[in-house]
Amino acid sequence: MKFGVPLGLVHPAAWRELAVTADRLGFESVWLAEHLVFATDLSTARYPGTDKPGIRPGTPLFDAPAYLCALAAVTERVRLGTAVYLYGLRHPFVAARAFATLDQVSGGRAIVGVGAGWYEGEWIAAGVDFATRGPRLDEAIGVSRRLWTEPAVEHHGEFFDFPEVAFEPKPVQPRLPVLVGGESKAALRRAATLGDGWISMPHTLESVRPRLELLHSYRVEADREYRPFEITVHAYSLSGPEEIAEWERLGVHRLIVRPWERSREAADRLADFARTFVLS
Repeated sequence: MKFGVPLGLVHPAAWRELAVTADRLGFESVWLAEHLVFATDLSTARYPGTDKPGIRPGTPLFDAPAYLCALAAVTERVRLGTAVYLYGLRHPFVAARAFATLDQVSGGRAIVGVGAGWYEGEWIAAGVDFATRGPRLDEAIGVSRRLWTEPAVEHHGEFFDFPEVAFEPKPVQPRLPVLVGGESKAALRRAATLGDGWISMPHTLESVRPRLELLHSYRVEADREYRPFEITVHAYSLSGPEEIAEWERLGVHRLIVRPWERSREAADRLADFARTFVLS
């Protein structure tokens, strides 16, 4: 089992210290969430499944791949991922360049976690059609994979159109991993058919089972069940090391954990977790 650390669940002032601590203790990865912008009008900000806004307009927002580049400079081995990046909100040139740069700067440690997004307000503010976010993401993933691997790329699609271009430097990793986030059937199907893996929302062993079953059925349907595929689950409350075998039996490869309650305790609680779960 690999263990990741959700940096976004502590104050940004602690991100550097927590990333360095995670690197030193043997955690496999650190993760940043992202949004491009928050509107002050909260009428489009109701978080799915609730009747409350899922954002606070005054929350500080950072460019996630750029910030991860800074963390790459102070770490040695920990992988650097987004959970998740609104890939379809940008032109593929912008998004593909950001992650290719991160992979170069980090020596091949980037993980491209992407999602279609739930918050309509930022799409309206950016002048991009929220209703097309799924197909935009699909096309952007395909275009980016070509930019990352082919010497020259020309594309004429539904949302992006450009003449032949060169795109250098390529990522260090021969195949930059694209993990797709989301819980809807559309998101799970996208992960199964286009992704190198899936990233979940917070789950328990029981709550994640229906998603994993649906994900597997989509992979079988797409004839991709035997291709490499990495499942990442946010599992914030673990009962102890004995629970890990149960996650492994479900086919989960990585758990993103939060063994702290308050930001100021995060580094110490990570150390406790590492001792308990025998990280190296």
